[in-house]
Amino acid sequence: MVSLLQAYADRPDPRAVAVVGNQPLPPDEQRAKAVDACDLVIRVNGFVRDDPGAPPTVGSRTHVVVFNRALRATRYVFEHYRSRLYLMVEPGRLHWEPEPIPEWWPADLGLVPVSNREVTLPLSEAMGLPSREAATWATTGTMAAWIARTSFPDADLVLTGFSFIDDPHQTSWEHAAGDSCKVGPEHQIAAEGRLLDSWTKTGKTKLLR
Repeated sequence: MVSLLQAYADRPDPRAVAVVGNQPLPPDEQRAKAVDACDLVIRVNGFVRDDPGAPPTVGSRTHVVVFNRALRATRYVFEHYRSRLYLMVEPGRLHWEPEPIPEWWPADLGLVPVSNREVTLPLSEAMGLPSREAATWATTGTMAAWIARTSFPDADLVLTGFSFIDDPHQTSWEHAAGDSCKVGPEHQIAAEGRLLDSWTKTGKTKLLR
């Protein structure tokens, strides 16, 4: 997977990687510039990006889309799809999710399943989650951040749009696309928030609120 990420990045040895979650954020020109200045920009599920002429908020560039089977696609998800890498996380296949490709996925668009052995389980172990025995695992956003951090450990990592870092006890969340949903019982977002927050203490990860 690292080779695939390198192929879609602006350069094969990204100096900076951005992972943009779906928390609603106010306009911020500096945040948007910081995201778009990265060599690799990863967005998650039903994301939004900045439209031309709109107030700069989360940037406009997208190299990689990390999504799951519960994706609520926005109009941004499939645009310019020939120039993006689509990674499908499927932790549910550890327990009850057998389909290799979602029935609703566009027939002419390829995707790459993310290995549970290489990504889901090591991430769960880092958070203390028993994902082999119980239906509990990280959110797609945290999986995207983990992929970025472990694939390019020497790169600067920019995180934004992760509400649970500041609000680890929320039971529902709003999305930048305008919808909302409950926090699934499979997620332990307090543990996710602690993990991502710990990265910001290393000097290689920056959280942009």
